[in-house]
Amino acid sequence: MPIDAARALAARPRETLLAWTPKDVLLYHLGIGAGRAATDPDELRYVLEDRLHVLPSFATVAGDVGVAGVGAALGAPGVDVDLTAVLHGAQRIALHRPLPPAGAATRTSRVAAVYDKGKAAVLVLRSEAADEDGPLWTSDTQLYVRGEGGFGGERGPSPPVPAPGREPAHVADRGIRADQALLYRLSGDANPLHADPEFAALAGFERPILHGLCSYGIALKAAVDTVLGGDVGRVRSYAARFAGVVYPGETLRIRMWPEPEPEPGSGSAGGGRIVLTAGAVERDEAPVLADTVIEYG
Repeated sequence: MPIDAARALAARPRETLLAWTPKDVLLYHLGIGAGRAATDPDELRYVLEDRLHVLPSFATVAGDVGVAGVGAALGAPGVDVDLTAVLHGAQRIALHRPLPPAGAATRTSRVAAVYDKGKAAVLVLRSEAADEDGPLWTSDTQLYVRGEGGFGGERGPSPPVPAPGREPAHVADRGIRADQALLYRLSGDANPLHADPEFAALAGFERPILHGLCSYGIALKAAVDTVLGGDVGRVRSYAARFAGVVYPGETLRIRMWPEPEPEPGSGSAGGGRIVLTAGAVERDEAPVLADTVIEYG
């Protein structure tokens, strides 16, 4: 059944109650590779309760009630699609203030746009989370639905963010543990594509692939640690397009171009943005994340 764009856009927003504890944050951080090396003070701020800094990408799993709120889009009126045709195309998070290690919030989700790409449709799910002190974050999740285009709708924006034509200021290699996907899935995304070899083979992959949002978190952490001196509170927004897959056991190479470049060791440098790419080293840096930008203050 085709997507009824008008009905999906007119549907009332859905509200979901979210709650999380430091344990949820710790598990998420371990799931994206924090804590290596285990005695490094710069790593301990991600894995010990008494000094816990929360990476903004935790917002994609906070509350463990449908990662990034994807279920709210696929269950919206006017959206009746084959789940095997759905791909997570892109993700953006805007932070209104640093995320607390423990909290409770209300997330309001709605289909904000439906674009016609010809052979596919793109659903944009907008989720806004707020607690008793006010807004926490706004996220846009883009879902690419194969075979649902051609309904005569707007094609929508496709603004690429090309890597600058110069050598990156920073390059960080992050090894993906063989069991990384098994650990990350405990934060809420239990899709068998990331754990079951037989299911992955049916989907056309040689073995289970890492979650796109896991790569998303790994890349953000690398940029925060490398460019922003580990200060998670400086991140204002983070957007990325999922350009390909990385397999557990491979190495993610993250190339970073800060604009402008913060002064070394300065925690008070002015704002700017970081253009970033990520690729799988063992496969000639096959693209994993593209059109990726972190805005910081």
